Amino acid sequence: QVQVVESGGGLVQPGGSLRLSCAASGFTFSSYGMNWYRQAPGKERELVATITATGGSTTYADSVKGRFTISRDNAKKTVYLQMNSLKPEDTAVYYCYVRMLGYWGQGTQVTVSS
Repeated sequence: QVQVVESGGGLVQPGGSLRLSCAASGFTFSSYGMNWYRQAPGKERELVATITATGGSTTYADSVKGRFTISRDNAKKTVYLQMNSLKPEDTAVYYCYVRMLGYWGQGTQVTVSS
């Protein structure tokens, strides 16, 4: 069955960095685009970044452009979100999503606080 499992979240100080990973299984990973979303307490889920199946094209929310980088390794069936220059407003649960198939991971908590 399709599974996506996020990892790499945690507590980081403002200005710090984290790299999130999303490990996929149960489908042909290299055939599907992937998205990262986030949801802060009391707010709607927000699209953060997208990447095509080959990794050749990416998009970013304006709020993270220039600070976050999405990438993927199709041999490892994993998509990454490198987050730099983190701000308190980046605090949220981050989710991985398989486009077209519509599967979500369980999420990983990112907290940016001093």
